[in-house]
Amino acid sequence: MTAPPRRVRLKPWLLAQVESQRYPGLQWVDRRQRLFCIPWHHATRHLAPQDDDGTIFKAWATETGKFTEGVDEPDPAKWKANLRCALNKSREFRLRYDGTKDAPPKPYKVYEVCEADGLQKLMSLSINNDPAPGGAPWGGSGEVGASPAAPPQPRCPPDAAVHTGDLLPPYPWPKEEPPFRLGSTPPHPPILPAVTDLELKFQYRGRQVCVLTISNPHGCRLFHSSLEPTQEQVELFGPLSLEQVRFPAADGIPNEKQRFYTHQLLDVLDRGLILELQGQDLYAIRLCQCKVFWSGPCAARCAGPNPIEREKKTKLFSLEGFLNGLILFQKGQTTTPPPFEIFFCFGEEWPDQKPKEKKLITVQVVPVAARLLLEMFSGELSWSADSIPLHISHPDLKDRMVEQFKELHQLWQSQQRLPQPPGTTEDPGPWAMPPGSLPQ
Repeated sequence: MTAPPRRVRLKPWLLAQVESQRYPGLQWVDRRQRLFCIPWHHATRHLAPQDDDGTIFKAWATETGKFTEGVDEPDPAKWKANLRCALNKSREFRLRYDGTKDAPPKPYKVYEVCEADGLQKLMSLSINNDPAPGGAPWGGSGEVGASPAAPPQPRCPPDAAVHTGDLLPPYPWPKEEPPFRLGSTPPHPPILPAVTDLELKFQYRGRQVCVLTISNPHGCRLFHSSLEPTQEQVELFGPLSLEQVRFPAADGIPNEKQRFYTHQLLDVLDRGLILELQGQDLYAIRLCQCKVFWSGPCAARCAGPNPIEREKKTKLFSLEGFLNGLILFQKGQTTTPPPFEIFFCFGEEWPDQKPKEKKLITVQVVPVAARLLLEMFSGELSWSADSIPLHISHPDLKDRMVEQFKELHQLWQSQQRLPQPPGTTEDPGPWAMPPGSLPQ
């Protein structure tokens, strides 16, 4: 019987294998620019049995407990899929070149190691929680009444999913000799998301019609109207500093009845729903006639539908609460990671007995910083039995945030290092090499 799957940190393990040179072709293309190569035979190519043995794919399956020699039937295709999925899911690696197309004689992929500066960016996050002057329901940072030179142009999502972020000019490949001749130059990777980024997923009756990321430190307004916000209409439409995001058009819905009712809801979304970022928290302010129901980490634990009251600020997500939950999860004091996804249902009650896929208009909101943190700290940690918890007398909000970031930073550093070999006195760097693994 296969051993239970183990949670293994992919980055230190894989980079240790690259350094070891024990797998032919698994090597650095350019160490300075953190590029390495993995031989990658096509799944449909028939190889001799010995060619599938001793690969990095088998090693990963063994390391994670998904394959046990002499117990499980060898499945090279599954091994390869497991590593591919792990690399695709990880934010610490980015595919820079895929040389597996058109059945080349020596197929391979080139990956870039992404430096994990996400935590450092998060540590610079403003934690100012002072209320703004004025009586507007959305509060703000004192810039509610400020009028920019020109109002931001509304973003109108297309009917198909979109990916934000333009590709930069082609990446200059190094002059070092690669293991094989590289093909076309891949584009530069997209920039890491800002800590205030919000990912929005629009769905019409279960069909995803748009995905986009909002990078506005104030937040955004979701609406459906031809009316543009102006300085004189702040009380009607909210601050001009918000990103203006229109709901996708419903004209392409094939079902006539569904299209009719969707249009009815969109017609009463003129004033919209505001998602406001204030300090370390995310709030919603419903301005529109359309009733909005929601679920999320700060939602009340009630059995029935959970509405958002009109023109009243509702807390959706707290970074402080998320960090507390993440620390408890990493210490093994809770069995599940803290939730961070928020779900809105427009014009229909939620939660209720109907599945999300049956609702006419839904929007899922993901604070990107929370997802990034959870992915960064998803590995196993070992905690000594004599760990001493911190004791702080009457901490205020800023004190708690600083302590949480300090603890997360310590967790992150502990995950980046493998055990140091016996007798080693020097710092082994971000990962430790087994004795005798490097050629003499």
